[in-house]
Amino acid sequence: MPQIIPIKELKNTAEISERCHASNEPIFITKNGYGDMVLMSMEMYETQIKREMMYRELEISERQVKEGKVENAKTVVSDLRGKYGL
Repeated sequence: MPQIIPIKELKNTAEISERCHASNEPIFITKNGYGDMVLMSMEMYETQIKREMMYRELEISERQVKEGKVENAKTVVSDLRGKYGL
């Protein structure tokens, strides 16, 4: 379940930090009742960035398959795991 807190609660940074690390989910910050920001731990951010980069690589791969530019699947998967630490 997403965590949603008003912006005025950002004063307690230690508690916010603990919540970010304990939940492994982003915390959504509202301002005047509307979504304003998202907070997350560095670990979660790095995981998101790695996932996004992997999806980009998959999109490139799908395009290359359509164009007939293919490689051995075992080699490619091994390279991706090494590149992204998966």
